[in-house]
Amino acid sequence: MNHKNQDIFTRFTTRIASILGHAWIFVTALIILAVWALTGPILGFSDTWQLIINTGTTIITFLMVFIIQNTQNRDNMAMNIKLDALMKKSGISANKLFEAEEKSDKELEHDKKRIQRKNKKTNKKPRRKTT
Repeated sequence: MNHKNQDIFTRFTTRIASILGHAWIFVTALIILAVWALTGPILGFSDTWQLIINTGTTIITFLMVFIIQNTQNRDNMAMNIKLDALMKKSGISANKLFEAEEKSDKELEHDKKRIQRKNKKTNKKPRRKTT
């Protein structure tokens, strides 16, 4: 995919994700479901009646997976760039932290526990002598 098409896709997915995240879309979906349910007795709960909702929801879900994944990928990448910049500005130079998104779940869990242990050690306050 060339750069121009990627920009169009990025703008499209960002706009669609923004629109579909509004409460009025949720309310619209509920209204559509209510109308569909109310037409059940009129259409005799036929196979076609059931097929309409099944097909519609399947198509929407299928497309939304790609839109959500695209926006999450971009958000995660932007967040990593911002965190890297903050770490560099703060003088944090641990390469293991800069490359955390490349690690496995097991490696991340190990690092998390190591950092938590280190924080517990450094956050302990010295005991005062009471007289």
